[in-house]
Amino acid sequence: MPSRRIELGLLLLVSGIGLLQAQERIRILVQSSPLAGSQFHALTTLRPQLQVGDRLDLVRERDNPHDPLAIRVEWQGHKLGYVPRKENRAVAEALDRGEVLEARISRLKADPNPWKRLEFEILMEL
Repeated sequence: MPSRRIELGLLLLVSGIGLLQAQERIRILVQSSPLAGSQFHALTTLRPQLQVGDRLDLVRERDNPHDPLAIRVEWQGHKLGYVPRKENRAVAEALDRGEVLEARISRLKADPNPWKRLEFEILMEL
């Protein structure tokens, strides 16, 4: 007959597994944006490797000479472009506060207009 301690351990293990399965990540969409400046960076070269859903990294560039609120968008360490200047204030402030934001590719399109080639979403976990 198992000891009381083993029974309690098994109960906690089973309960913990149930909790892990029941937990869901809740994220809210902060914004959806086109990628700015992609024609000057690696998007053209990397396009065949990119897929909708791929994770992107958002990197603050406080010392950017063109925009002190600049946020670089990277894929696997490669600079693809930027969050558009007209849409970057809230995201820059959130990153500066240390909030964790996620970004992912939401649309890829072969288009002569570089502003329509890649769209991405920025999400925040609750």
